[in-house]
Amino acid sequence: MYIDLYLFNLVHGFARRWEWLDYFGIFFAKYLEYFLLACLLVLLAVSFRKYWRMVLGALVAGVFSRFVLAEIIRWLWFRPRPFVVLNFSPLISKSAEEASFPSGHATFYFALSTIIYLYNKKLGWFFYIASFLIVISRVFVGIHWLSDILVGAIIGTAVAFILNKLFKKYENLIFGSGRSV
Repeated sequence: MYIDLYLFNLVHGFARRWEWLDYFGIFFAKYLEYFLLACLLVLLAVSFRKYWRMVLGALVAGVFSRFVLAEIIRWLWFRPRPFVVLNFSPLISKSAEEASFPSGHATFYFALSTIIYLYNKKLGWFFYIASFLIVISRVFVGIHWLSDILVGAIIGTAVAFILNKLFKKYENLIFGSGRSV
């Protein structure tokens, strides 16, 4: 716990020092995710035939890791958010009753990024970088511990690798004939 507190203070310690940095942190923590989802829609609009399997696989992996696995873990082990434990106001509003561990954003966006990376390396790196900015900013604004996002990223990545293997194995049943994710 001491290392988690140290790392949290290291990242969150930059909050409220410079107004411009707070704006970036808030933007990345709250709004960058919508940009990533819009990128998926743009990919579908540009070449639906080429990208629909990738987008569908990414969304399935993200939704499963976030809304199934992360929620089961949160139900089994409630961990309070840093602003509750350390008694401060975070830069963005979040319910004190919601569990912090694991980060749902990290599970979702790292699962999404992993499937995209397995399909298209350059695009995958773009998604990984944006996902990292989303989750590290959630530590910056004070609503997650660093271990929350680390474990969430591991869960999301692992789920995506497993589902990708299943997608490939059962490609004809899931997607019909054609290219796998």
